[in-house]
Amino acid sequence: MPRISEINGVDFDGVNHPYVPPEQLRISPKLKLHGDWDREVDPITYEVVRHNLWQINEEHGATIQRLSGSPVAMYALDLNPSLLTENAEFVYFGPYMQYMSGVTDTQVKWTLEFRSDNPGIHDGDMFLANDPWVGAAHQQDVMLLCPVFWKDELFCWVTNCLHQYDIGGITPGSFCPSAESAYDEGIMLPPIKIIEGGEIRRDIEAVYLRASRKPQLVALDFRAQMAGNTTARNRVLELIRRYGPQTVKGVMKRIIDNSEKSFLEKMKRIPDGYWQDRTYIEACRPGDRRTHRVQLQLRKEGDRLVFTNDGTADQEGAMNATYSGWRGAIMVAVTELLCWDQYFAVGGALRHIDFDPTPGTLNCANFPASVSTAPIQSMEISLYPAYNVLSKMIYPDAEMRKDIMCIGGTSQWPATLFRGVDQWGERYGYLLIDPIGGAIGAFSHADGINTGGQSRTPICQLPNIEHTEQSFPILFLYRKELPDSGGAGKYRGGLSAESCFIPHNTAHIVQDTLSSGNATPTSSGMMGGYPSTTNAYMFYRDTDILERNARSKMIEDISEVRGSEEVLQLRQENFVQHQADVYAVRWTGGGGFGDPLDRAPEDIDADLESYAITPQAAQNIYGAVLDAKGRVDPAATAARRRELREALVAKHGKRGRVREGSLLCEASANLHVRRDAQGSYWACAKCSTDLGPSTANYKDGCLHEALPVSASNPLIGDPGRFIDDAVTFRRFHCPGCGAQIDNEIAVAKDPVLADIAVTP
Repeated sequence: MPRISEINGVDFDGVNHPYVPPEQLRISPKLKLHGDWDREVDPITYEVVRHNLWQINEEHGATIQRLSGSPVAMYALDLNPSLLTENAEFVYFGPYMQYMSGVTDTQVKWTLEFRSDNPGIHDGDMFLANDPWVGAAHQQDVMLLCPVFWKDELFCWVTNCLHQYDIGGITPGSFCPSAESAYDEGIMLPPIKIIEGGEIRRDIEAVYLRASRKPQLVALDFRAQMAGNTTARNRVLELIRRYGPQTVKGVMKRIIDNSEKSFLEKMKRIPDGYWQDRTYIEACRPGDRRTHRVQLQLRKEGDRLVFTNDGTADQEGAMNATYSGWRGAIMVAVTELLCWDQYFAVGGALRHIDFDPTPGTLNCANFPASVSTAPIQSMEISLYPAYNVLSKMIYPDAEMRKDIMCIGGTSQWPATLFRGVDQWGERYGYLLIDPIGGAIGAFSHADGINTGGQSRTPICQLPNIEHTEQSFPILFLYRKELPDSGGAGKYRGGLSAESCFIPHNTAHIVQDTLSSGNATPTSSGMMGGYPSTTNAYMFYRDTDILERNARSKMIEDISEVRGSEEVLQLRQENFVQHQADVYAVRWTGGGGFGDPLDRAPEDIDADLESYAITPQAAQNIYGAVLDAKGRVDPAATAARRRELREALVAKHGKRGRVREGSLLCEASANLHVRRDAQGSYWACAKCSTDLGPSTANYKDGCLHEALPVSASNPLIGDPGRFIDDAVTFRRFHCPGCGAQIDNEIAVAKDPVLADIAVTP
């Protein structure tokens, strides 16, 4: 395995470095690490100290949130603290923005290797870092790394990361949609000692703040981070004084060992295999009308997992992420699906996971690629397929199956970057936070959660409209959940929402759009479940909204206003919204799980009553028959569903044969692996129809339909508004009973995806 310093022959220029195990770190002999701990800690002490360490991490994040003046920290919770051992193994993430912490260990390891000799790592020091080729998600995510010493030995690290308001670049707010390289973006700092002996180094701070359009706000953010680290460090030292360093370190090591033990126990229950997912990013720069493929593979061999990104498009434009961003994104899904029972303690699992992407791809970009938009594009598009491959991996185990979670809302964030002069005459730049309301995708046994936030930020919350209006010169006209926005399925994905506003107490707002997932659904369903709606921008110029407001006639939907509709492109820059121009943004919902024709009639009735779906969707997607009162007729619905499936089989004229083999593995909700005298084969879970040898792609043995992508969700419009590639909704059905085995969203020229290969 190459060393961090050996990649491209330089310390940090172009680094896409692999995970370096703690024992392989090259640390200066000047730095003494605390390596003495109790191998045996009594259970009560262990639980008390373990929970205290978790509370320290939570208090750490809350301190930053309270002290920072930024709405990004207060409302978006775009921050996260971490606690690591002396040699940079994770003890805990915080419960805020998960993928921020997912790259912290790479920053700390780099600091240990390249700063322990010169300028040295000492008690009272803190290091500022935001270089994406060392370990940040993007330049705006600024980390502050704090070593904690006990009697001249480095005991552990407390760290935090906070999305800064503006750290430079060609666009206010530092999201730079038209950037062609990192040189067009904000300042990049590899770990640099900004606090020495407890004192801020004013020379370093001046360099850091000089790039910002809002240096006072960035300085306040930095001090909030400093306070968070100081609070956490003091709490750790109090714990050491109370229980002793060997006991506290022993608890830290056991947390990691226990998370490893839990992970290995789960690996024993899961068959080896290979799982793959594919999705797309649209528009890598202004004017681009292409789709850019993103693929993720997961291979399980014994107790090891290997993630790769073979087939992913080359880096280009302003949509890229670095190795650290890709790895950090995947670690979110690993933590939530495999380590949730360990309080976000992923350190033990990481001992058995390899990340092996191809450099030069859009989610493992080489320096100096543009990466400032990474978290809302390439990192999101790397994170959510990880839910799919991991969920399919754990499905064969009946107990772990309960942990499956489909892709959630804002799988691509529809960014609205607005700026101008606010109600106090001050210049500002901001990102609309509302899409953090997101949605939670369906589970294997239950519906998803409407506007349930984002799974990557477990404690996130939808911002209060009044707070946004107080901080910025806008007036909301409505914010509402959207019927049919959740992916259809046996279990429905959570609904998303839409926000609509106009400028207020200002002459105009200058806006940029920055999005993907507007033409091609990115919140795909799973095991027959359908995708959710796409993102959408809606813009009407010169409307009658001011007249309506004067008459106290509020609108419930943007379509009610009279005005000139303008189709906004996905990276449209510098368009001006005047006081009578109405703007709305819709974000994706959660993907569905299982065949929609398997949804229980009583669940469809509940959806209709709560306006989660429309009657048209109930009939056209779920195959429901409604009576005169608009309620589902169970008997008529069952008959219609049989007719639909029988007609599908008859249309294709291909009737499969049933083989009476023994069950080897439940590979998915609708797919089994069976064996008879002729060997192992794929079989429909409903009727046991043979779908071909288990060494082949089961989809080759299915009936195949290619439909317009709009058939997958009622709210999806024509992809041709944004992209030139044809996109199709492929459905795969059992040739015996017509049940839907799976589906996929694909660019028409791409081959059918082989998503599952298991070795029972």
